[in-house]
Amino acid sequence: MQTRHNIHEVGDAVLARQRFLVSAHARPDGDAIGSMLACGMMLQQLGKQVDLVSCDPVPLIYWGLPCAQTIRQTGCVEGDYDAVILLECDGIERSRLHGLEDRFLINIDHHVSGRAFGDVNWIDTRASAVAEMVYELARLLGVPVNAEMATCLYTAVLTDTGSFCYDGTDAHTFELARELVRHGADPADIARHVYFSNPASKMLLLGAALSSLQREGRLAWLWVTRENMLRAGAAEEDCEGIVNYAIGIAGVDVAVFLRELSDGQVRLSLRSKGPTINVAGIAEMFGGGGHEHASGCTLEGPLPEAMVLILDTLRRKMQISAHDGAGTAGGRAFGESI
Repeated sequence: MQTRHNIHEVGDAVLARQRFLVSAHARPDGDAIGSMLACGMMLQQLGKQVDLVSCDPVPLIYWGLPCAQTIRQTGCVEGDYDAVILLECDGIERSRLHGLEDRFLINIDHHVSGRAFGDVNWIDTRASAVAEMVYELARLLGVPVNAEMATCLYTAVLTDTGSFCYDGTDAHTFELARELVRHGADPADIARHVYFSNPASKMLLLGAALSSLQREGRLAWLWVTRENMLRAGAAEEDCEGIVNYAIGIAGVDVAVFLRELSDGQVRLSLRSKGPTINVAGIAEMFGGGGHEHASGCTLEGPLPEAMVLILDTLRRKMQISAHDGAGTAGGRAFGESI
């Protein structure tokens, strides 16, 4: 648990400035999108000028969120801003936005891998989602939480807690959810958009990933190649959640999903359950980060070599013998199925 600086410093910085840019990490998830939108609405209610930007597009399942169309996709920030609010980033590099250097930065994060890189930093690993921090900031500044804000914040909390399944979900998390519903969030409607609006391409990609599924004792892994992505007509966002099918296996405590990128690099999604292993620490070893039980990073390819590297690392951390269970990294990690 860590808190650096505090909400009051962030509030003072917001009140003292007029024109803001708000962004979050690359490959934005539900917490990033929902929190950006709610933060923008909060600033507008305070009479501030605000632009919302992301280097990557808003994922399809979040298009229905209020004002989602106001998030502009760009790789370079231009123009005069009194402050840039970065959500869920451990550095400006995580946003993949150019033009943030030498700007006044307000850093709001809840990840255990968070770093105090901004001019003002509020890092609270007790928060269930960065949306919880945005909600608390709105309350501090006396901004009424309307139904649109509540919808965005509830979506963020729902997705970042794994539908209220991840460790750290407690009575306070449900109290927050209750407050957001009281402010106008519709849980059933939000769940329909998030969980029952998947494109066919995601189902096809899931099939390819499951056909590669491997297990070795308490460790499981699966992957997709660039060819799998093209054959399914899949977008990057279609990979979201695939790793959960591996961590959902009874007796599996750690899982990894690997995706081959167009530039030959390999994107990893890591999950764990229980006290087995802090996967955020694993991700940080390779320049990534995230939560203790849900994190990600990128490795150099090719895919078979990246797979050997991450599996050997996990085995060492979990003290699993490479010969215990169904397969080994050198023998069956790539190309054979369970």
